Amino acid sequence: MLSNVAAYRFVVIEDPLAVARQVRTWAEAGGLRGTVLVAGEGINLFLAGEAGAIDTFLVRLGADSRFSGLPAKFSRSRTQPFARLKVKVKPEIIRFRCAATAPLGRRAPAVTAPELARWIRRGADDAGRRLVLLDTRNREEVGYGSFAGALTLPIDNFGELPEALAPHRDALADATVVSFCTGGIRCEKAALWMQDAGMPHVLQLDGGILGYFEQVGGYGYEGDCFVFDGRVALDPALRPRVDGGGSLKDAA
Repeated sequence: MLSNVAAYRFVVIEDPLAVARQVRTWAEAGGLRGTVLVAGEGINLFLAGEAGAIDTFLVRLGADSRFSGLPAKFSRSRTQPFARLKVKVKPEIIRFRCAATAPLGRRAPAVTAPELARWIRRGADDAGRRLVLLDTRNREEVGYGSFAGALTLPIDNFGELPEALAPHRDALADATVVSFCTGGIRCEKAALWMQDAGMPHVLQLDGGILGYFEQVGGYGYEGDCFVFDGRVALDPALRPRVDGGGSLKDAA
């Protein structure tokens, strides 16, 4: 069995090219495949390989204080889900075209997976405020599954979210909105943008759907979670829909 890891962190990186080169060296040394994106705002990675090689890579990465204690989400597969290793320097680790929303030095409030499961059961947060789950992913991903009753948007890429959400803002004024995505990176940016846009009762799902599956399972979720590799999607037990190789698209 191979180990699959997904992790990201928003942090100031003044030397993204140097970080990318070092990360490539470590990944190649371990025979890892997948995608790593590095930008001035942080790092975003999806990698797969032997468990020991993944552990070694994370130890080396964590020796850099900027990436120490990097939260990671793990799953398993029989075969390699990525065709090759790609390490890229990008303007953003998740493209949103709104630099002010990068969570550098600030972060929107988060709700943990067990807390969200409790809120879903009640239909409200701990203060009794109406709960709305906002899916920040694109329509292709949503087609594989989402939280039951979630607000989904007809978008093809993350940068379209502000315009697509605009017609819903008045209806969300009395609700606690929990933004969610695959692993946390998009909902973290989205929650900050919504707060800056005058929506005060917005939180993000810490760890995204994959973190929710790890901690809670599939309570309140319908279907699978699309992932950006040859596994296509994972069910709430983190089992791949397809256990074969070949990358579908970049992790961005």
